[in-house]
Amino acid sequence: MITPGDMIARIEAGFRKTAFRTGRSAPSAAVIGAMRRVARTAFVRRSDRDAAHEDLALPIGHGQTISQPYIVALMVELLDLAPTSRVLEVGTGSGYAAAVLAEIAEAVFTIESVEPLARRAATRLARLGYRNVQVRHGDGTLGWPGAAPFDGIVVSAAARQIPDALVEQLAAPGVLIAPVGAPDTEQDLIRLTKDDTGHVTRESILPVVFVPLLTNGV
Repeated sequence: MITPGDMIARIEAGFRKTAFRTGRSAPSAAVIGAMRRVARTAFVRRSDRDAAHEDLALPIGHGQTISQPYIVALMVELLDLAPTSRVLEVGTGSGYAAAVLAEIAEAVFTIESVEPLARRAATRLARLGYRNVQVRHGDGTLGWPGAAPFDGIVVSAAARQIPDALVEQLAAPGVLIAPVGAPDTEQDLIRLTKDDTGHVTRESILPVVFVPLLTNGV
């Protein structure tokens, strides 16, 4: 059986392997510490617990997945969060990435379009003691205007383009990470950086494959 230590080693190996594309040869101490503290077994289906520490995406029902640990670590790393950061996550899923974010950031706001997943994630995160996470069922493409602006935004599902509302709700300065491309194909992991004047730059980081970004579960 793959252990939590094995998972961390594979995350670190993934960073080294992709450093020529990502510019990140190793996860920061904050990110690797968060990945160590969050028990992935608490976020997968009971039938998948033996595979919880594999560096693989796993199904969580409703056509959705819990992302590969390396990809979660990379996306969080690319946000360059501080302990005072406020983060928006689009695509809560099981709540795993929200928990990792909550280990680093001051506040996490996470939106899930599939109501049963949102409900279960909220219950799970509360049970695990994450008081700095708010979960909402809704259309993530609209963001969370009442909590904006956000120092970081991470989108955990793929769309053909980054929703304008999310770019508008990104703080200046701030960073947005999202997979962009057609469903059922390889997508580009995109990093948008907004500087303190509001100017936005875009860079392609890595080819990835994510489930489609849904609106209200559709």
